[in-house]
Amino acid sequence: MTTLGILTFVVLFCVSVLHAYWAFGGRWPGEDDVSLARTVVGTNAMPSSSLTLVVAVLILFASLLPLVKVGLAPIALPAVLTQTGLALLAAVFGLRGLVTYTSIWRRRGAAEPFVTLDRRYFGPLCILLGAAFGGLLFF
Repeated sequence: MTTLGILTFVVLFCVSVLHAYWAFGGRWPGEDDVSLARTVVGTNAMPSSSLTLVVAVLILFASLLPLVKVGLAPIALPAVLTQTGLALLAAVFGLRGLVTYTSIWRRRGAAEPFVTLDRRYFGPLCILLGAAFGGLLFF
C-alpha cells in the first residue's frame, strides 16, 4: 500500500507543478496561449492565472493525503478526516474520468486536440487516480 501512496503522490505532485507552471506563464505543451488552452482545456483561452494557481494548490493538498494515509507525511490527521478526504477524492477523480466518455461531456463543445487527449490520457488518468484513492481508502 505504501507504493500506491507514493505513486499517487508523485503523479499528483507533477500535475500540481504543471498547473503552477501554467499559472506563472508557462506555455508547454502549447506554443502560445491559444494552442495551450486548446490542448489542456479545450477552449481558446486559459482560465485566469489565479484560478490555475488555486487548482495547483488544491492538487498539491490532494497529493499529500496518500502520504498521510501510508504514514509518510510529516503531518497527522484524524483517521475520520483522512478517510473522508480519500473517499471524496476517489469520487471526484473517478467521476471526472468517467464523465469523459459521456455525451454530456462531448456536447460541451471542447476543441481538439483536448477532446482526443481527454479520451486517451486525461480521462483514464483520472479513473486510475480515483481507483488509487479508493484503494487507499480500504487499506
